[in-house]
Amino acid sequence: MLNLVLFGPPGAGKGTQSEKLISKYNLVHISTGDIFRAHIKGQTELGKQVSQIIADGNLVPDSITIAMLEEEIKQNPQAKGFIFDGFPRTVAQAEALDKFLADNNSAITGVIALDVNEQELTQRIAKRQEISGRADDAADKLKKRIEEYFGKTIHVLPYYEAQGKLSKVNGIGEIEAIFTELSQVIDSYNA
Repeated sequence: MLNLVLFGPPGAGKGTQSEKLISKYNLVHISTGDIFRAHIKGQTELGKQVSQIIADGNLVPDSITIAMLEEEIKQNPQAKGFIFDGFPRTVAQAEALDKFLADNNSAITGVIALDVNEQELTQRIAKRQEISGRADDAADKLKKRIEEYFGKTIHVLPYYEAQGKLSKVNGIGEIEAIFTELSQVIDSYNA
């Protein structure tokens, strides 16, 4: 099973590249952000819980995120693998994911970090906000999300680096060039 974590700050291109990787490698996409937005739109109990948290630009508590993620994985028993987009965001989440996968005779194959500087992120998200109007892309929320990433989330990388699973890819450039580099990293897992 090919289980990938696509890592990077808001606006790094995780969603764009995930779509291409899913198509090429026949993976199931698990985006905590997409799942949260679906619950919010469907006005589920979970949606009501996380709506204000996300609107404020804060991270949803681990317990809620992990339970929801496990449910999503269990709904796809025939999957050839998963691509985790926006998860894990903390070392505790990474440890919980590793334990859950191990309990299901699986593991993270590799973690790929899209490397993008803050100036590029700000420009990309400003464009995305104009198009999508996502509440968490508003300037004040964005600043908080980027700070959250560089202050907390980035500390997950050494966890995977210690396991020999971390690769970094330059996330600035043409979408196809970045995709080609991502594909080379993933193909090296099978070599």
